[in-house]
Amino acid sequence: MLVALALMAAQPAAAEVTLPSGEALTAALAARDAEFFALLFEACDAEALGSMLTSDFEMYHDRGGVVARTAAEFLAGYRESCTERQAPNAWRSRRELVAATLNVHPVPGFGAIEDGEHLFYERQGEGPERLAGHARFTQLWRLDGGAWKLARVFSYAHRAAEPAE
Repeated sequence: MLVALALMAAQPAAAEVTLPSGEALTAALAARDAEFFALLFEACDAEALGSMLTSDFEMYHDRGGVVARTAAEFLAGYRESCTERQAPNAWRSRRELVAATLNVHPVPGFGAIEDGEHLFYERQGEGPERLAGHARFTQLWRLDGGAWKLARVFSYAHRAAEPAE
């Protein structure tokens, strides 16, 4: 125990991260969340998406397993899906946050944890869009030089959309 405390004391102090608080923190993360998912599902701009990720980004999915252990690995998969979406009859997806479920919790000296629920819509080619699924997510964001960067994503509790009555 004393050795651990001594090692911690010997470490240089981490740069102070000043987080927004309350509604400002929630608004900042909600905006960054919307930007991330618009790029992920609706655009094909690997450079912009990459600027939103920490280099040690990781993503875990309850159906897909370990999606990525680095930003580079995640971006390689993203580029591949962008290429596939170019086909005229390809499946295209859109994600929508369920705003009432959004929770944001500060992580002092680092960033914030965001969690909530989201809906997924899909369409084939230029066909009609339909609600396809529902899931939960938890994301760890790091405030790095004034920019929010996504460090960890947990996507889980996926289920098919409930049929309309």
